[in-house]
Amino acid sequence: MTTLPPFGIDPIFVGRVWGFRDLRPWYDRVADDDPIGEVWLTGDDCRVATGPHAGKRLAALFAEEHEALLGPRARSSASPLLLKTLFAREKLSVQVHPDDAMAQKYGEPRGKTECWYALAAEPGAKVALGVKPGVTLVQIEEEIRAGTLETSLNAVAVAAGDTLYVDAGTIHAIWPGSILLETQQNCDLTYRMFDYGRPRELHIAKSLEATKLVTRAGKIAPQQLADRTVLIDAEYFDMERIAPAESRTSASLRGGEAPGLAYLFAASGAGRLTGPEFAPVDLPPRGVVAVPAAAPDFVLEDAGSAEGRLDLIRIAPHGPE
Repeated sequence: MTTLPPFGIDPIFVGRVWGFRDLRPWYDRVADDDPIGEVWLTGDDCRVATGPHAGKRLAALFAEEHEALLGPRARSSASPLLLKTLFAREKLSVQVHPDDAMAQKYGEPRGKTECWYALAAEPGAKVALGVKPGVTLVQIEEEIRAGTLETSLNAVAVAAGDTLYVDAGTIHAIWPGSILLETQQNCDLTYRMFDYGRPRELHIAKSLEATKLVTRAGKIAPQQLADRTVLIDAEYFDMERIAPAESRTSASLRGGEAPGLAYLFAASGAGRLTGPEFAPVDLPPRGVVAVPAAAPDFVLEDAGSAEGRLDLIRIAPHGPE
């Protein structure tokens, strides 16, 4: 494989009716039109910000350089993960995502299993994950029609630093009060069950077909290691919080003897990647740098910030992709 240096990615700010008009201080962004609910950090339409492929859409880069990005054992040339930050001023719809089998039944390449890492949470913040024991599909459909579905949802308290797993088929809803980093399969299939009276399309039949009444969704207990905390190690992705340090070498950030793609996300603070084979790459607060499988050696330095030390999250795909 030819080497491919780490590179920054320009985010896309996505309008959502339930979002905020002003994302400061998280991002220096104020909405011109619709409120902003999602910041896509690795979407197919995001642009490479640095290096020899600057300006290229991420989907095009994966198509051209999939082996350098993902490693020689990758089965697909598609980008495997979509990372977002979510800003909910109002309740999102009650929704469910299909698994791989259902998505492929309807002509899509993959389903959507995801997880949320709480960057911040107000006292009393909650999300809905799954349904209460004993709830049936017939009951769910009746409550959708009656507007009472929320009474059957399982409410889960959220605090800063929590990680919550949302496997495909889980009925769920994000409620106001937390700011979330979402890691998901690179799929945006969402079936809305209930939308609090908003004039948006519902997908009741498909949402019921996708629903699994018992899933593995819920909080994930962190695993503390010497220099990092494993936040989640799931079927499609793993996520680690790296302990603060003035610098880290590429060997500690690339995932073992046969490294694949990794994304470095600055939950707070800022970093800078340097190496003899490429120009320095900045990692801004709430930004992402991609580290390809074929990246040359580098050092990640804490770049200093008014927010304090670099709080680094490492996210990597694995599984059938």
